[in-house]
Amino acid sequence: MSLGSCQSHGNDKGEQILPYKCCNGGMYQVIAGIISPVNDKYGKKDLVAARHRVAMARLALQTSDWIRVDPWESEQVQWLETVKVLRHHHRELLRSLPQKEGLDRGKAHPAAPTAVPELKLLCGADVLKTFQTPNLWKDAHIQEIVEKFGLVCVGRAGHDAERYILGLPILQKYQHNIHLAREPVQNEISATYIRRALSQGQSVKYLLPDAVIAYIKDHNLYTKDSSWKDNNT
Repeated sequence: MSLGSCQSHGNDKGEQILPYKCCNGGMYQVIAGIISPVNDKYGKKDLVAARHRVAMARLALQTSDWIRVDPWESEQVQWLETVKVLRHHHRELLRSLPQKEGLDRGKAHPAAPTAVPELKLLCGADVLKTFQTPNLWKDAHIQEIVEKFGLVCVGRAGHDAERYILGLPILQKYQHNIHLAREPVQNEISATYIRRALSQGQSVKYLLPDAVIAYIKDHNLYTKDSSWKDNNT
């Protein structure tokens, strides 16, 4: 199984990487993690330019041997809906499988996987709640995400993932394909908290990798002066 996370924030921190580790045990063997920074055209207020978000994510993951940053989504000419990003990464995942041309039918290739790998969307419990927001998600997209791909959902303070699942028929129908990741240590430090701390000049030492902190400082990101005013800086 591969886990994909579509990200709109840029200051990647340990809390965002931890969910991958929490899922790396149990009924699935996790073979890869993909972080996909969202396109600049997403329209979120105060969104830092994609090139900075990609660079910071890469710095945060430079010591990881199984989680990678994929800039494809951020490089498109327009914002893409989540399901379209999942389709792309699923195609790429299948394309990366060992080729079987030239092999005799019925003979197993020694390097071939024993099962076709799956791609699941890694998200917070707050995302489950947004599925209930009228006109925010297309019904067909919700169904494709939970039926074809599936979710790995990480708990969030103030959010009851199980209640959200039972409260929406489509989620309840495919709840077998929604996996709730139980973190051994609840971490309530969010990307929003870190951005706010940075804008107020507070230290984020030990909340972010040193390389990411240095990048933020060098490019004057998340400060009162920058205030995310220019999305192309």
